[in-house]
Amino acid sequence: MFVKLMTKLFGSRNDRLLKQMRKEVIKINALEPVFEALSDEELKAKTLEFKERVEQGEQLDDLIPEAFAVVREASKRVFGMRHFDVQMIGGMVLNSGKIAEMRTGEGKTLTATLPAYLNALTNKGVHVITVNDYLATRDADWCRPLFEFLGMTVGCNVAGMAPHDKQEAYNSDITYGTNNEFGFDYLRDNMAFSPEERAQKPLNFAVIDEVDSILIDEARTPLIISGQAEDSSELYRNINLVVPTLIQQAEEDKEGEESTGDFTIDEKAKQIYLTELGQVHIEEIMIEKGLMQQGDSLFSAANITLLHHVMAALRAHKLFQKDVDYIVKDGEIVIVDEHTGRTMEGRRWSEGLHQAVEAKEGVDIQNENQTLASITFQNFFRIYNKLSGMTGTADTEAFEFNHIYGLETVVIPTNQPMVRKDLPDLIYLTGEEKFEAILEDIKDCVKRGQPVLVGTISIETSEFLSSFLKKEKIKHKVLNAKFHQQEAEIVADAGKIGAVTIATNMAGRGTDIVLGGNLSMMIAKLDNPSEEQIAKVKSDWQEEHDKVLAAGGLHIVATERHESRRIDNQLRGRSGRQGDAGSTRFYLSMEDGLMRIFASERISNMMRKLGMERGEAIEHPWVTKSIENAQRKVEGRNFDIRKQLLEFDDVSNDQRKVIYEQRNELMDEADIEEVIKAIRYDVVNGIIAQHIPPQSLEEMWDITGLEERLKGELTLDLPIAKWLEEDSKLHEETLREKIIAEVEASYVAKEEMVGAEVLRQFEKAVMLQSLDSHWKEHLAAMDHLRQGIHLRGYAQKNPKQEFKRESFELFTELLDTLKYDVIGILSKVQIKAESDVEAVEEQHRKAEEMPKEFTHESVLESDSEQAALPRVGRNEPCPCGSGKKYKQCHGKLT
Repeated sequence: MFVKLMTKLFGSRNDRLLKQMRKEVIKINALEPVFEALSDEELKAKTLEFKERVEQGEQLDDLIPEAFAVVREASKRVFGMRHFDVQMIGGMVLNSGKIAEMRTGEGKTLTATLPAYLNALTNKGVHVITVNDYLATRDADWCRPLFEFLGMTVGCNVAGMAPHDKQEAYNSDITYGTNNEFGFDYLRDNMAFSPEERAQKPLNFAVIDEVDSILIDEARTPLIISGQAEDSSELYRNINLVVPTLIQQAEEDKEGEESTGDFTIDEKAKQIYLTELGQVHIEEIMIEKGLMQQGDSLFSAANITLLHHVMAALRAHKLFQKDVDYIVKDGEIVIVDEHTGRTMEGRRWSEGLHQAVEAKEGVDIQNENQTLASITFQNFFRIYNKLSGMTGTADTEAFEFNHIYGLETVVIPTNQPMVRKDLPDLIYLTGEEKFEAILEDIKDCVKRGQPVLVGTISIETSEFLSSFLKKEKIKHKVLNAKFHQQEAEIVADAGKIGAVTIATNMAGRGTDIVLGGNLSMMIAKLDNPSEEQIAKVKSDWQEEHDKVLAAGGLHIVATERHESRRIDNQLRGRSGRQGDAGSTRFYLSMEDGLMRIFASERISNMMRKLGMERGEAIEHPWVTKSIENAQRKVEGRNFDIRKQLLEFDDVSNDQRKVIYEQRNELMDEADIEEVIKAIRYDVVNGIIAQHIPPQSLEEMWDITGLEERLKGELTLDLPIAKWLEEDSKLHEETLREKIIAEVEASYVAKEEMVGAEVLRQFEKAVMLQSLDSHWKEHLAAMDHLRQGIHLRGYAQKNPKQEFKRESFELFTELLDTLKYDVIGILSKVQIKAESDVEAVEEQHRKAEEMPKEFTHESVLESDSEQAALPRVGRNEPCPCGSGKKYKQCHGKLT
């Protein structure tokens, strides 16, 4: 009550920020006549003037009025488009390192040119990040004339570019690209073998388009560069034949009744659990097929790999559906993004899941992968000195943006008042009734000439609806993961009279639906058009635009609710752009995934008992509220997953920073003699300390062991026992110094034999190769540790604390092993010529050039061993490690 009163009196934080920025807009508008009077050359010269002022110490914020006014004037001359005042506010929000929520159609691409230009004046680089290659290329090409007019260079960073082209793109003042490509380039640069192979400069400033899609939806999936491991395709095929013989348990066993199924499915957690009967059944089949020995258990240490394959095959068959989670294209399994409905070419699920799906669909099975480098989007984007973002739907996730990234969300008002009608949800008993109602709504719109956009959440639904419309002979276009090459044209036509468009998901499509069709695309299709032709196209477009407005604007029909309210809002936001008329309606049924899992059985029974007739719908605020509560539950669960992923990855991130920092220092240094000398001193001291403990009596010394160790690890045959016999004055300290001196003398002799330059080169090559090799092994060890750590919760231990402790031990072990390994190799290897050094470098380079895969690992599907465990009892400790009972923690979500 008090907060509401204060907000009413003083305005919200959002209102106060907008008020401050409007004062800056007044200053920008006052400069407009001044810059209008300048010639093109004088306007371009302003860029050099601003750069000089920045070099002399002037702050970017002080340049905002002039810089923004220059960009606005350049846009008027290049595009014939003048930035609205609200776009100026959006530009200021982005420049201040915040998120600008701007409705669809408000011109986010043009808004981004303002902070991009201003921050490029520092010559430190600006990255404008979008969700896919098509949008990155389109935006770069569209904005290039504006930036080049102002004397700036523009690069575009997309997948599949040659290293030289990539370096050129990064050396531009402003670089457009996708989030995946920027992330993978960061990992690739930290796997480079020489400084010349690196592409990225230090990460300075980023503007992220569709920021909610990138920082929230995709944050659950770490970026992974992996290489091929051993071939086990035959095993996948054998296990694939086992799974269809297994039976799902119908429901929870009642007391006194025997279990009749082999496994149970938890749809909410997207997990599968083996029953005791299932375990026995699988063991029998495995023994019969010769995959296990008689008397062996599936859960024995020797059969962990078999268990991993069984659980992967079960998930592939029972949790992953064709044309929903993936499609089969050209004999390959292509993943479909659950949030955007796009196909993700080249991406693979890890943990053997992708191979299991390949076996299920009968396509060629590709080898499993070993992780070479990995980072989450959360930790990658937090490396930037300044980060900002823009989207049409950020306010519902404002807490998460602030909590994880420290990004404040500012809601920017629309340029024209919003007049769209959001109609109440209609809930039907069955899916069949729901689709019949949708068909009637579409028929009504087509009859009146009103364009319709139908939003579905899976390819399967869009194709089912498409077949429905074909039977009724209703012309329509389908926009989903299978046809996204033509998506710009399909979306451009979606606002024409009577157009019907079915879209898998409209998130991140990036092309505006303009009522009457996209005028600029119509003109672009003309071949060398004359002024009369352009005028005719504009006249026809205006006529159609007015007719569509009269019919009610774009009507959005949603076939079901997404698990996130934000995705629903994105679909709604496609209608009513720039003050246009429009309407939206969600059609639901009790058979929808969200309703089936979260809406109680009572609602369905109540609807039946009320005697609802076929085709009759419920329309009540209570039901809508219960759906929103279900969505909040899923959003909360997904936030927990992202937060937990971040907490675990923060541990890995600290280690990653240390390794990458050391690696970059090694590459940048031409001579690492001092580093090797320090490591050699540590190693020799460590070996001596193990056999001659510090401040110990002579009786405790293991001289024989020390001699053998120095001979075995450093190829040094030192008569230490003889020295002690001959020189009674030798004590612990002097003996240590004598051994170290002998080691150094031996190394100097090697240097004299091969030459200092050759040895320095060899030291660097060995150091880099050993570091990379041990880091890969460490990543694999961390993966295994991560998968089983949740079990510590059963022992009343906090899994996160246990993970931190054990990963620190693993990292300490990595650094120690690395030291011993490097010094061991340098001591043992006989270098005769420079060709030996080149051979080592070539070996490392070949290993680095092996085929690599750039993947997203789904966190929901990563814990393969977890899936095999029995279900958690309501009163047992929650496996998350919170210390609470399961029913009072994550059990609440179920």
